[in-house]
Amino acid sequence: MSGAELLHPVVLHHVVNSLQWPGLRSLQEAAVGPLLGGEDALLLAPTAGGKTEAAMFPLLSRMEQESWSGTSVLYICPLKALLNNLLPRLESYTGWLGRRAALWHGDVTAGRRRAILRDRPDVLLTTPESLESMLVSATVDETTFLGGVRAVVVDEVHAFAGDDRGWHLLALLERLSRVTGRPVQRVGLSATVGNPDDLLCWLQGAGRGSRPARVVAPAAAAAAVSPPPGEVELDYVGSVHNAARVVAALHRGEKRLVFCESRALVEELGQKLRELGVKTYLSHASLSADERHRAEEAFAQERDCVIVATSTLELGVDVGDLDRVIQIDAPRTVAAFLQRIGRTGRRPGSGRNCLFLALDGVGLLRAAGLLHLWSQGWVEPVTVPPEPRHIVAQQVLALCLQRHQIGDQLWQQEWNGLAPFDRSAQVIVRHLVEHGYLDSDSGMLFLGPEAELRFGRRHFMDMLAVFTAPPQFTVLAGRHEIGRTDPALLTAKVEGARLLLLAGRSWRVNHIDWKRRRCFVEPADGGGKALWMTGAAPQGLSHRMVRAMRDVLAGADPKVVLTARAVGRLGTLRSDASSTAHPGGSVIVRDREGEVRWWTWGGFRANATLVATLSELADPTQRYDDVSIRLRADLDREMWRAATADVQHRICLPEVSEKALVGLKFSGALPIRLATATLAARLADVDAAAAVLREPVRFAYL
Repeated sequence: MSGAELLHPVVLHHVVNSLQWPGLRSLQEAAVGPLLGGEDALLLAPTAGGKTEAAMFPLLSRMEQESWSGTSVLYICPLKALLNNLLPRLESYTGWLGRRAALWHGDVTAGRRRAILRDRPDVLLTTPESLESMLVSATVDETTFLGGVRAVVVDEVHAFAGDDRGWHLLALLERLSRVTGRPVQRVGLSATVGNPDDLLCWLQGAGRGSRPARVVAPAAAAAAVSPPPGEVELDYVGSVHNAARVVAALHRGEKRLVFCESRALVEELGQKLRELGVKTYLSHASLSADERHRAEEAFAQERDCVIVATSTLELGVDVGDLDRVIQIDAPRTVAAFLQRIGRTGRRPGSGRNCLFLALDGVGLLRAAGLLHLWSQGWVEPVTVPPEPRHIVAQQVLALCLQRHQIGDQLWQQEWNGLAPFDRSAQVIVRHLVEHGYLDSDSGMLFLGPEAELRFGRRHFMDMLAVFTAPPQFTVLAGRHEIGRTDPALLTAKVEGARLLLLAGRSWRVNHIDWKRRRCFVEPADGGGKALWMTGAAPQGLSHRMVRAMRDVLAGADPKVVLTARAVGRLGTLRSDASSTAHPGGSVIVRDREGEVRWWTWGGFRANATLVATLSELADPTQRYDDVSIRLRADLDREMWRAATADVQHRICLPEVSEKALVGLKFSGALPIRLATATLAARLADVDAAAAVLREPVRFAYL
């Protein structure tokens, strides 16, 4: 019996008659049996590969066959915009069975939430932060509202697993299972990843090894890594102005999505495209939700237009049928590129395509390195951040807020033995008590005055999110919110009017409300500037990516179309790097000014590890980047040999400054040695550092 025939008859009827599908896709066919059987699963397919339907059709069938009632399925996404986009589809699918879907996230009004609590939907679309708010809210009876949950779908699960929101989500799912009194089926949806079995094992949490689970990845998903029949081209344009001219001139009459690696670049390119008469829309995280929604909706309905975006449009938000994807410089990972190129090629007979436009030599080299890896069929494994001790502290505090009080010997049971939320966290709980984050009385723990002081504002909302956003000012034109800008733009010295660039338009600042963090503006003719400070520690490039860049400098060409401009600029880069990029090992170069630099081509985290390990040889300023480390000016061969004789046995973790600790949310709720150890482990790449140290080192004098 085929997978389609196992679906509930009403679901199958609507697949054939309402959607008018001739049949299920291979992923959807393969997912029906495992999901109907209650197995945990990871469903892999390229963007627009039908993953949502692959998860929901079997779960809706199971819902009807087993008579699930109340809110029985949670659909969790990393982005509110993605949830908004999915709601109409899921409302349609649930409606086939007389069931309902609803939305609950930070932008949903209090009145709408009260209505949801009164009349519970069968499928609830939400974020981890909103799920946490439901668990701790005094207005939500968690047992009544969430006690009937049988399955959780985690969309874009790779995006969660790669940062602390993943640890937060795992902890929440364990607490949810305590509310339901049963294991909850977990279904992850992802684009192609390099380590799917590891990702599924991670998603299972405390249930790994005890619950049936499988990766569902038809051959079509694996093929997504390989070069598609469509076109991938790499060009060198040299400036944002030239990039705008190329985008404006090429592919007229088509719908183009342009990805940039920063919000400021989105704004600059968007403004230049408009100056060239191109119908242009913008999307990035610092634009207001209304502004983004209007742009994305208008773009979806147009034909001859461009939308310029950051990675906010990388994850599944539907912007209609695209003709072209254009990438300015390069994303940090092959996985991100796969997400982006997967936005094209959805029409029958069309192929996936992407045009890379490099703004400078570094951008060209990064793009060529990425495409070299991709053309070899390689994609990064999803790496879970190590040692999430600060998330343990956050979860213990949130549990006290949820339960009001918890037994000082029973708290670890709430996470079903999931490490590191188990007895190994005793030292963290002890610290929370000793420093007033928790109070202890008669064997019970409850929130203390320090937690109230640090996190109690706005009903402890700051405790519910595990990431820290830099402070920004809301920009308003009259009563219309345009977006947010960095306060540095409002404090910098300027001559004449203060001008901002936001939503692709220039604005004159009329008034700043410093207390309420508001900035009031009116339209200006031009000259605005865009700026956002990330507030996060630099991530840098991986060891594998940087080594691919070195391979390109050594003569390897990615298997894509290279324009004459790209070939010429690559030739210059290769000539310039002839003394610093050697395929057989690393190179130490002393230049004419006497500066000594070690060209490791190791990657940012490996270089941070090497600086800590060879601190006696590093320049006192400890200057390093993705590809090189600055060493002492008096370094000679004998000093090098003496310092590296037994270095393989004493590799050190990078040093962590007090300033860096500020960027680790909830670090203040940890003993400083544990907070420091957490950051050091995350900044290090011990294996890559060891690989660099095993290679021969050449000395060169220019």
